Amino acid sequence: MSVHWPILRSLLSRPGAVAAVDDRREWKSIEILAGACHIADAIAAVSSGPTVGVMLPTSASAPMAMLAAWMLGKTVVPLNYLLKPDELQYVVDDCGADTIITANAMLDAMRHAGFERPPRVASLIALDTLDFKRAPDLRWPSLRGVDALGRSADDLAVLLYTSGTSGRPKGVMLTHRNLATNVDQCMRWVNFTTADVLLGVLPQFHSFGLTVLSILPLSRGCKAVYAARFAPTQIIRLMRKHRPTAFIGIPSMFNALLAVKDAGPEDFASLKYTVSGAEPLPAAVAEAFRQRFGVTINEGYGLTETAPVTNWCRPWEYRPRSVGRPLPDVRERIVDPATGRTLGPNLDGEVRIKGPNVMPGYFNLPDDTARAFDERGYLRTGDMGRFDDDGHLYITGRIKEMLIVAGENVFPREIEEVLDKHPAVAASGVVGVADPLRGELPMAFVELREGAPLPPEAELRTWCRERLAGYKAPTSVRIMEKLPRSPTGKVLRRELKRIAESPEAPKP
Repeated sequence: MSVHWPILRSLLSRPGAVAAVDDRREWKSIEILAGACHIADAIAAVSSGPTVGVMLPTSASAPMAMLAAWMLGKTVVPLNYLLKPDELQYVVDDCGADTIITANAMLDAMRHAGFERPPRVASLIALDTLDFKRAPDLRWPSLRGVDALGRSADDLAVLLYTSGTSGRPKGVMLTHRNLATNVDQCMRWVNFTTADVLLGVLPQFHSFGLTVLSILPLSRGCKAVYAARFAPTQIIRLMRKHRPTAFIGIPSMFNALLAVKDAGPEDFASLKYTVSGAEPLPAAVAEAFRQRFGVTINEGYGLTETAPVTNWCRPWEYRPRSVGRPLPDVRERIVDPATGRTLGPNLDGEVRIKGPNVMPGYFNLPDDTARAFDERGYLRTGDMGRFDDDGHLYITGRIKEMLIVAGENVFPREIEEVLDKHPAVAASGVVGVADPLRGELPMAFVELREGAPLPPEAELRTWCRERLAGYKAPTSVRIMEKLPRSPTGKVLRRELKRIAESPEAPKP
């Protein structure tokens, strides 16, 4: 089954229901369908290639544009509008998109930043000018795409470009089966109904925002409430107005919401599911949220390569720091990365995953694809983790980020958890620096809470030594105004590593 067929079926079954709300307006199901048909007709008039780029802010327009491309049997490439022009140029050239669907305001902003129209773009379709007066009329040429509705489940639906830790980004190939399966897995795990309201601000060029905030609600008939950018006070206003039953965010968002002075437990009372993903949730943030708002944040886990959700800690199965048990039809094992041996419960190893939601590979990169899977066909995630006796997964770090200090394994996250509990620290990041005697030493970077007094470096190092084994305590701590972050708010350890290795960095 193609990923868009459940969306079309849902939209047609409840044409008058409000399907989405964004910064511009409310969108009824029939208007989502009308917009998709208008865009599909426009694409069909100018595009001859198999691939279409979508560069839009978080809004109802993004799933509308993706639905349009899928109705024409094309592959969608969600474009990260925060990329530099040369980075965007690379992605467009690599995927071969001959059309980018965007909005006038975003295109103007990119041009002012130095972005020039890539040569392979045949048309830039401005959604701002679309006419929705034809909403009651369902006789669009694009709805005659019977062949598109019957596309093979193994056909390519989306190319999602990963940021990567080094070199150029890789295009993750996700099929119709991958995406449709992951939506089904999530809905079987947590039974969303048409009465549910999902609130989210995650970018839809991110796999989490694409599947959980775009495809899932439109497939199920839930109402999706979108905000184009994250502003804590606006999120609280949306909570009060729309009373969502689910809020999907990342750790930095939950941390920022704690700073909204007039927010209270009543603002979050409608939530049944409060989910954090993309990176580990600091224990200090989770506890502060529970204490102040009476909300337990449940973590999930997944990768772009898994479409993306593989684990989800449901509210009635909550365990601190666990990302939950695997979703239906997802198989996972913990492996000793040195030997490939499968490990038992409560032992740390690499998390490896197999299932119908796992990508077939990277676009035009057969060698990288071969290295991504082990001899049993499991995806090598690069994440370290362990299962408890009941099959709940705990992520402990990244293989490449693990430090070896005097022969001992040290995971940055463990040190960060301790630093984040200091009353002056808002966020932290830890990397290793070379040391001739002990191999590596931990170096910490911290971002302070607004209005917090500046703590001496020695105080932060003592704080860690009192709570960690001596070899795990950072030998130096650097206070930064802002930690470097990805578009989704994740602290970029690779940037901290670059800073740590610069000549100006403090020496351990």
